[in-house]
Amino acid sequence: MWETNWRASAGCRGTDPELFFPIGSGTSFPTVAQSEEAKAVCGRCPVVRECLDWALNVAVEGIWGGTTEAERRAIRRRSA
Repeated sequence: MWETNWRASAGCRGTDPELFFPIGSGTSFPTVAQSEEAKAVCGRCPVVRECLDWALNVAVEGIWGGTTEAERRAIRRRSA
């Protein structure tokens, strides 16, 4: 049951979801700045680990668990 209930405690609740889906090149200033802002929200989240675990098991776009898609791919490669 906890697997889905963690979302109720997520620090991003009430935050504009657009923040967590940066548009543009991964290295452009607006994209990097938006990603860092989203990660700052994640950094204050009480369930960031649960969010990251979920995102590592689901093919999902955007910032989840304080990581980008590329960062999650790297985590999966290291774990394999």
